[in-house]
Amino acid sequence: MAWKKDMNEEGDEEKLSRINAAGIINITLENLWRDTYSAMADGNLVKWNRKLDAIWVMLGGDVKKDSPDDVNMKKIDMNIYKTGGLSHKPEGFGKIGSAEATNIALQYLYLKEKGLFLRRLQNKQGKGTAYSNEDDSDFD
Repeated sequence: MAWKKDMNEEGDEEKLSRINAAGIINITLENLWRDTYSAMADGNLVKWNRKLDAIWVMLGGDVKKDSPDDVNMKKIDMNIYKTGGLSHKPEGFGKIGSAEATNIALQYLYLKEKGLFLRRLQNKQGKGTAYSNEDDSDFD
């Protein structure tokens, strides 16, 4: 099936519209975000982290290597890594030892930080629920 050429593009070959591609990306991101909220609510730290990693792969494609955003993401991931293995405790966290509970609490905080960082990055890239651009400051 051939896609109609985007009317803003020049050239003879048929291409998938950039608007359609952006819509598909936003739908995919929204589905991943929904999964992260579900994993967060369930206390499934492994799934939560994996879904956030999938979001990073999508957003990170527009981030230059070693840019401040790239460095910040690596720092967050290293903080999570240093806490040890992530796990899912379906029976709840109340029955685990004090040291392990502290570790899980740190992992939870770092995963929240990772999620907020990615949501803010998504918004900064204009792919999220909020968009801010310094050039738009004249429009109130």
